[in-house]
Amino acid sequence: MSDAPTPDAMAIMAGALPFLKRYDDQIVVVKYGGHAMGQEETALRFGRDIALLEQVGVKPVVVHGGGPQINAMLKRLDVKSTFVQGLRVTDQEMLDIVEMVLAGPVNKQVAEAITRAGAIAVGISGKDGGLVRARRVTRTVRNPETQKDEVLDLGFVGEPERIDTKVLKLMIGADIVPVVAPVGVGMDGQTYNINADTVAGAIAGALNAERLLVLTDVRGVLDANGTFIPEMTVAEVKAGIAAGWISGGMIPKVETCIYAIEKGVKGAVILDGRVPHAVLHELFTDGGAGTLIKP
Repeated sequence: MSDAPTPDAMAIMAGALPFLKRYDDQIVVVKYGGHAMGQEETALRFGRDIALLEQVGVKPVVVHGGGPQINAMLKRLDVKSTFVQGLRVTDQEMLDIVEMVLAGPVNKQVAEAITRAGAIAVGISGKDGGLVRARRVTRTVRNPETQKDEVLDLGFVGEPERIDTKVLKLMIGADIVPVVAPVGVGMDGQTYNINADTVAGAIAGALNAERLLVLTDVRGVLDANGTFIPEMTVAEVKAGIAAGWISGGMIPKVETCIYAIEKGVKGAVILDGRVPHAVLHELFTDGGAGTLIKP
């Protein structure tokens, strides 16, 4: 039995006709953040919203994270975790746990929530069908003692080198919502842990999506005074990074948006996934819900 859309969702859709024409038969890639998916009711509401998109003619593709869920499993197994520049250092033991959590329970829970709401969603990982061909990531940092740059070994942390969209296009063409776990595989068969934002941006670019929506736990991009910015160009984002008021964890998110836009995505949005029906507000109302980044 499927979950029906909430009255709030139906109220949004009542005024959505002009926007439905814009997004009819268009691909929208949604990055679903680990923090945004933490509460059961939030997860079910997200599933209903994605199912509703599919039912009104949009072609959604979901890429999910799972940082909090990985952390919970690491705590249960008493495994310590370290980060370098926002990336989890991943040895073989860590990789096994990350893949188990992301491609296992998290992936299937997201797909089940969408299917329960009336669409057909199938969970896959970036390894399935050669979807995400990955290469090892390296990071260079300055050693404060020697004042020399050193290359850090992050283990099995990767980044997308190539996206093979064949499996995704087959699923989309069959009205199936793909739900993608962000792990990939190298040319040598080695599995890599990949940042979900990066995977979502690469998939959106490869599919030439109409929109990339990056759901997170903040409203969007804030200016130097902490004021929310509803709309930015790529040039303005780059200036904000250079000036330092776009910083920390927001940098990889906006860089993902820039990458996707440069690959042909029409627009990318950073928005708070904890807000009820954030995806519907963004796509089907005049004001939107987050920060829209445009070419």
